Amino acid sequence: MLKIRSRCNLACDYCIIYEHADQTWRRQPHAMSQETLRQTARRVAEHAARHGLSSVRIVLHGGEPLLAGHGGIALIARTVREIVQEAGAEAEFTVQTNGTLLRTRMLDTLAEHGIRVGVSVDGDRTTHDAHRRTPAGRGSYGRVMAGLSLLADDYPQLYAGLLCTVDPVWDPVAVYESLLPTRPPQIDFLLPHAHWGARPPQPPGAYGRWLAAVFDRWAGAPRKETTVRILDELLHTVLGGRSRLDWVGITRTVSVFVEADGSIHHNDTLRTGYDGASVSGLDVFRHSFDEVLLHPGFAARQAGERALADQCRRCPELSVCGGGEYGHRYRPGVGYRSPTVYCEDVLLLVGHIRRWLARSTEQS
Repeated sequence: MLKIRSRCNLACDYCIIYEHADQTWRRQPHAMSQETLRQTARRVAEHAARHGLSSVRIVLHGGEPLLAGHGGIALIARTVREIVQEAGAEAEFTVQTNGTLLRTRMLDTLAEHGIRVGVSVDGDRTTHDAHRRTPAGRGSYGRVMAGLSLLADDYPQLYAGLLCTVDPVWDPVAVYESLLPTRPPQIDFLLPHAHWGARPPQPPGAYGRWLAAVFDRWAGAPRKETTVRILDELLHTVLGGRSRLDWVGITRTVSVFVEADGSIHHNDTLRTGYDGASVSGLDVFRHSFDEVLLHPGFAARQAGERALADQCRRCPELSVCGGGEYGHRYRPGVGYRSPTVYCEDVLLLVGHIRRWLARSTEQS
């Protein structure tokens, strides 16, 4: 994850970067320098060569990464790709954006450099603008949909999917159906970032019931309209498969976040915990990515069941839930060895999926 910009043109009230306990973003430069970018690319190339990787996945992130402008995005893609290719690997790019800056010239640049696009949108105008507003308090829905429509209609090869934060205040089926007209190849529903010291806005169970209603609408459609990542992964894991997500099942994947100054941070979900929670003390100038994997904080993400609370290890749904999102396990004074704060919601959803599978088997 390359934080090529550390500031944003929106002020979403739930933002994991700006609205939670970890405020280290304030000490970041607004933009990643060319020197930092090149050194990061060298570290990526070094890692690819050492481990014989034929490709590496890079997400341009922020803040709002498209604040770099079309010229900046082109320079970033060229720089990283050229350095990584010297190590015999290909760089595969995605950009995660709020969608407000998706215009023809920007999309032409993204297409030229093969950069796929994920867009954050929370439903229809009312649900989206309830949280995703400008610093002046104006809704962003109109600008987002203008860019998203252009992406879906004229650049479908770039369209990676949608990211939508769950808010149980709104009707789940209406939210899901409001996202379908742009023909997303994937929808990623995310739980609001929270933990035991800063609990979710809605009571336990509300998020599980919301997602269960989406599951019924999604699974009950006469044809598969889109992939819903959390539902696909849970369904796959319930059936005995292995999840590709680090917050479903017992997985050992890890993402490395390189901030605008070159410092290496833990996953952004840790930012809900306390100021500095995401800081590792490592950076691309002094440390390789192999050294990152040996860091205790990153190693804990690789420890599987050993990193979980006793309650989780005894749970019959351990292989499906896997303890939940790492940052959602945080309990002040204890650390990350607690069940996810969404434990009741996850168990409710998994139980709902199991019952649906049982009915489907009986009917067949």
